[in-house]
Amino acid sequence: MSTTGEFIEPAATPLALLLLGQESDPFSERGVDCPGDLPAPSDPDLVARGRAAKAALGDRVFVLGHHYQRDEVIEFADVTGDSFKLAREAAARPDSEYIVFCGVHFMAESADILTSADQTVILPDLAAGCSMADMAAIEQVEACWRELEAAGVAQGTVPVTYMNSSAAIKAFTGRHGGTVCTSSNAKASLEWAFSRGERVLFMPDQHLGRNTAVLDLGLSLDDCVVYHPHRPRGGLSEAQLRQAKVILWRGHCSVHGRFTAESVADVRARIPGVNVLVHPECQHEVVLAADYVGSTEHIITTLDAAEPGSAWAIGTELNLVRRLALAHPDKQIVFLDRTVCYCSTMNRIDLPHLVWALESLVEGRVVNQITVTPDDAHFARVALDQMLALPGVAAPTRD
Repeated sequence: MSTTGEFIEPAATPLALLLLGQESDPFSERGVDCPGDLPAPSDPDLVARGRAAKAALGDRVFVLGHHYQRDEVIEFADVTGDSFKLAREAAARPDSEYIVFCGVHFMAESADILTSADQTVILPDLAAGCSMADMAAIEQVEACWRELEAAGVAQGTVPVTYMNSSAAIKAFTGRHGGTVCTSSNAKASLEWAFSRGERVLFMPDQHLGRNTAVLDLGLSLDDCVVYHPHRPRGGLSEAQLRQAKVILWRGHCSVHGRFTAESVADVRARIPGVNVLVHPECQHEVVLAADYVGSTEHIITTLDAAEPGSAWAIGTELNLVRRLALAHPDKQIVFLDRTVCYCSTMNRIDLPHLVWALESLVEGRVVNQITVTPDDAHFARVALDQMLALPGVAAPTRD
């Protein structure tokens, strides 16, 4: 946001072709076709059609909107928040027959795990995946565990998976006595894991795991090793596996991973006295260079409490940063990077797909239903319940 109160949009990059769902990447997205006619984005009646369909469904439908969604989608959300908060909100609405999750695939899976068998979870566009979650496939994680067993370290290793992971990975964690974490309670989850074992296998975001282990638990960078799923034994020796305190899965967020220490230096040079606030999924060097680090909830509450006239550079997804800037015209709020940094897969959910999903339900046709197998749902719930049982983690906040 400029000194005149106008939010300055970051410059477009070649990757911007994917940002608003106008193109597709066959190597990173689930390619799907919509059965039926998808409304044209140019349809001037889209908003009215969406409102009419939602009104016709009434309390039978509950629409969830993640913070990183477009404004045009957030307008239809009954509640907004992070993935786990939204899944719990869905579970708290047992009378809603349909849960329309405007987020990404793993979030809809979590909602299916936590809601009843009588509720149907729908993802408006199945191409809305998560690059971070997809970096840890269940076959890769199971192979990793076998390698840990062969190295004689599996017995003393406790798996901890970030909420941003597939239902299969959460189930794996539950089967092996581990827990789930959010960015807000990662410290408590790791402390619990270390009370039960010698080391932690942290999946799938290496940056959140490293930042938590080093900055919150006081471990050293040398205590952490990175497991590369495409290399034999993760590219690590048996000695490295035995000596490690934290085995970090080689995964990252495609949005938060784009920020660099140079981004921080650049914004400090442009805006004297700026406060730099970043998400813990950012690289370790970025977190060290920032003034503050915290989850989305922390970012939101920090800006709510900030002094009028203060300047802030925010290192998280652009839709949220823009929304925060517009909500706080008395503060100078800018995006940490000079270039566009949307979550491209989150932005696959657009108004045409949402309207199509709602109108299909009005017609009695369920589209894009997300279901988790009973066995995976059971063990994923075991891991989630373990997280909820941790001290001070009864009500996790937004990621």
